[in-house]
Amino acid sequence: MAVYEHTYKQYLGKLTPEWSRFLVIPRHAFRDVFKSKLFTAFFVFCFIPLLVEAILIYLHHNVNALAILQVNVRELVPIDASFFQTFVNLQGSFAFFVALLVGPPLVARDLRNNALPLYLCRPFSRTEYVIGKMSVLFILLSAMTWVPQLLLFLFQSYLEGFRWFIDNLWIASAIFIASVVWILLLALLSQAISALVKWRVVASGALLGLFFIPSIFGEVVNNLFLTRWGNIISLGALIKNVTSGLFGTFVRSTGHVIGFNGRVAREIIMNEPPLWSSWFALFLVCAVCLALLSWKVKAYEVVR
Repeated sequence: MAVYEHTYKQYLGKLTPEWSRFLVIPRHAFRDVFKSKLFTAFFVFCFIPLLVEAILIYLHHNVNALAILQVNVRELVPIDASFFQTFVNLQGSFAFFVALLVGPPLVARDLRNNALPLYLCRPFSRTEYVIGKMSVLFILLSAMTWVPQLLLFLFQSYLEGFRWFIDNLWIASAIFIASVVWILLLALLSQAISALVKWRVVASGALLGLFFIPSIFGEVVNNLFLTRWGNIISLGALIKNVTSGLFGTFVRSTGHVIGFNGRVAREIIMNEPPLWSSWFALFLVCAVCLALLSWKVKAYEVVR
């Protein structure tokens, strides 16, 4: 169509820096996410374990509170690597359900409505689009996992002393690395599945099945062949092994006693897959997800 009136002018306003253009996506996405009162209530509920963790840390250093509650300090859970690992795993479980609710619609909605040309016709690359969509989950899940956990680690360090902080600084790195690996896995899987399926309900079901079905199949393999190598196909087991390795609680050998007619026949020692294999399996899953996103996130699609 011919343009008869040349009344348009060049935009002379302030330009957004290139490094932060991807943040446009999460800024608008959070408005839609927190419009749901039900989701907002669930997100607030996810912080209750953190409150319990803070209370336990505080009680360890408050004699008056222990006297009022008539609790012996020895009866409390010790504040060590296992303590923080337990709450990191607990918050990771809540993060999975948040990703299940928020992640699938992010890419699926744009692909289903052919909205990608509207993004990519602007000075906005495919990489920035993917990073922007992933940052929605990364920011949201970070706010409920490693960020408050590190604050509680600093709270414990403040109460215990600088020497405790120096001796246990590796726990802080374990909290950060374990949480970031889990968040990246959830973000990549949810975006890749939603890009393939394009429907929110189906994508959520596929994400749920991707975690539970291989875990069940892997447990069947373990029981049939008396091994632990079936865990290599279970995403939950892989994350558990990686997290245990970071916190120094990984135990590779486990005993399995076989009995016959009530009498013990023999004991079989089963070994977990080595930590490097768990890291490598997670790397392969992330690489496949990135390849799928590179394949599906395009400005146009040729339909034959």
